[in-house]
Parts: sequence; C-alpha cells; structure tokens
Amino acid sequence: MIEAADLCKSFGSNKAVDHVSWLIQPGEVFCLLGANGAGKTTTINMFLNFIQPTSGEARIGGLNVAAHPVETKKKLSYIPEMVTLYPTLSGLENLRFFTRLAQASVDSDVELITILEQVGLTADQARRRVGEYSKGMRQKVGIAITIAKGASALLLDEPTSGLDPKASNDFSELLTTLSVRGVAILMATHDLFRAKESGTRVGIMKHGRLVESIDTKRLGHSDLEQIYLRHMHD
Repeated sequence: MIEAADLCKSFGSNKAVDHVSWLIQPGEVFCLLGANGAGKTTTINMFLNFIQPTSGEARIGGLNVAAHPVETKKKLSYIPEMVTLYPTLSGLENLRFFTRLAQASVDSDVELITILEQVGLTADQARRRVGEYSKGMRQKVGIAITIAKGASALLLDEPTSGLDPKASNDFSELLTTLSVRGVAILMATHDLFRAKESGTRVGIMKHGRLVESIDTKRLGHSDLEQIYLRHMHD
C-alpha cells in the first residue's frame, strides 16, 4: 500500500534519501526512527508529492505518486506535527469542510459527529472553535478526517511531539483503531516508546539510508533503545 521502491533524493552532493525500499501493507504501522536530518521528513514529502525523487518511486496503492498525484491523494491522509485547521471554525465545521473537499461520501452532521465521538471528542467539544483546542484535540480531528475520507494510507510526521502522556496514549489507541480498519500507516517519530507501543514494524534511518527494519513483536522497549543507540553511535 505504501511502497518505497529504491527511493533516492539528492540536493546537490547531499544524498538526503539513499536507495530506500519498503512495503507497508494494509493494517501495518511502520514507525520510522532517526536523528534530525536522517531523511524521514524528506521521504514523507516524496510520498506527498511535495518534492520529486531523484530516482526510484514512491507508491501509494501501487501507483507512482509522481505520475499519479491526484489519484494517490484520494487514497492518502496526512497528519503533520501541528495539524492545520481553521481556528475560527468548530471541529465539526472543519471536518465538514475537509470531507467535502475530499468528496467523501460521509456528509451529514450526524455522521460527522459520530466520527468525532469515535476519536474521543464529545459532541459539545465538536461544536467548539478549534482555536480553543489543545494539540491533542486537533490531532483527533486529523484522525477523524482520515476516517471520514476513507483513506487507505496515512502519513504522520512527529504527531506525538509535545503531547502529554495521556494524549500520546490516546493517539496510539487511535492508530490501533485505524490499523484494525486496514489503513496502512507510516509514522516518522523520535519517540522510541511510542514506536514500540504503536508500531507493528520499526525502521531506523541514518544519513538517508534505512539501516534496520524490525518487527516490534520481537523487541522489548530496552531492546529497541539499544539497537537505536548502536546505530546512532556507529
């Protein structure tokens, strides 16, 4: 569903992404770890078609993103570190706007409120202005948009940065819900604990290369930390 096929991106002599390959199947949560500058965000930007690969392909649902930008965006949802919503609109109004923009089949306020309740917002909160929301509440609206749109692939870039432990745990539970629905998820993060808790697989990037890919069922939290630190010290 989310496939990197020998993906490369160079900026002059700097190889930001260097021959990266993976396939994230429906229902998988692939957590991408790495230091700042490792190439995580650049990789995500190629899947979003914000930048073009130097070589290789970023594919969503088997389609090359660069060759099929409109078709792949219909299958895709994206949640950055700070979800950008209209602060003067309510959570419900934001959800209504973005689902109509995506031409989603979900349209009635009753259905939209139900989705917002599913992600942990009450009907009262859904009708409050987003400008009054915490970061965790805005992230929940982002997940609601993913559900309402019927996206089959989800990209996340540091979504739990700055969240308190309760909000971070709530977010992990929402990712599990999406995974059960069959959504393929790619999440770039610095949070080793959350990667272990949320991910079905963990990948470690260093200097643009994917240096390790591990099934999280094989690992304890301390194991993942040791593997990560070993790569960072190499």
